[in-house]
Amino acid sequence: MGESLTIPGTLPTAHVAVDHYSAVHLAAETARTVAGQCGLPGALPDRAAVIASELASNLANHATNGALFIQALPLGGGMEILAADHGPGIGELQQCLADGYTTNNTLGAGLGAVKRIATTLTIRTRPGAGTLVCARLTAPDETAAADQEVGALCVPADREKDSGDACAVVDHGPVRTALVVDGLGHGPQAAEAAQVALRSFHRGPDSPLPELLSGLHRALRRTRGAAVGLLRLHPGQAEYCGVGNVRVVVLTPLDLGHRLSGQPGIAGLNMTPPHVRTFPVPPGGTVLLHSDGIDHRWAQAPSSFVHRLPPPLLVASLVHSHRLPRDDATVLAARPRQRLP
Repeated sequence: MGESLTIPGTLPTAHVAVDHYSAVHLAAETARTVAGQCGLPGALPDRAAVIASELASNLANHATNGALFIQALPLGGGMEILAADHGPGIGELQQCLADGYTTNNTLGAGLGAVKRIATTLTIRTRPGAGTLVCARLTAPDETAAADQEVGALCVPADREKDSGDACAVVDHGPVRTALVVDGLGHGPQAAEAAQVALRSFHRGPDSPLPELLSGLHRALRRTRGAAVGLLRLHPGQAEYCGVGNVRVVVLTPLDLGHRLSGQPGIAGLNMTPPHVRTFPVPPGGTVLLHSDGIDHRWAQAPSSFVHRLPPPLLVASLVHSHRLPRDDATVLAARPRQRLP
């Protein structure tokens, strides 16, 4: 069995739209709650609240169309707070990262404090366009969890409390296995199907992919069914096995390729015998899976900025800029594990 772990399907992504300064308090309290759910000890929930407050204040004061995404780390071991906006970007990023730097008229105030408090801080910005931030927080004995090259976000449709999508990632040895599931439709019944799929996946995530998909198909028979995508990452290559409209893309700093989707059908209702497709993953490549709650047209001509985003910021960018609000949306991005010694 793999090294399994808290997943977004168990602790859903909290999406806080920062369209008014009142959202700062909501962001802080949400981060404190998520930190407690993740089991972060001592003063760490309060530190999570400070991080969320600083990032939300920046967005409220200086950014356009800002949002925070607050959740457990995809592979467990802590939590993360992701911030995204559509501009104006940060002109003097290194200056903003100095602890104690403040300003009244530009984005970036408080980032020095966030850098000091967070276990890791990752930022990418395009002056005039937008900024993406990922602050990860772990217990002192779990700091390695903050370096995981995995990003995942699962956001329900507007006006829905529960998401009919779900995702999971498990590492076992040098192999990384991921699931994205999209329950048919949205609402409570779709959410039930997604949770049934998660439980089935975690019974044997290191099983051969056709066996995993067949098990999911059996488990989903008493639900409305789902589209399912299963990805297995090895050093240098990947395997994909799926049914329905879960899309797969390989993204490198220079290229986008190997666009795949699942075989026709619906897991739990009708499915032909599963088959596996294998494809290479170049050094530095990221494999991305997403449900149809993400507009597929994002992949027609992504900017060089998007090509170079690390997995956590890549998923934040796609959800923030390409989510279809009437549907649940999930994006999972991962790189192969580094070869073990």
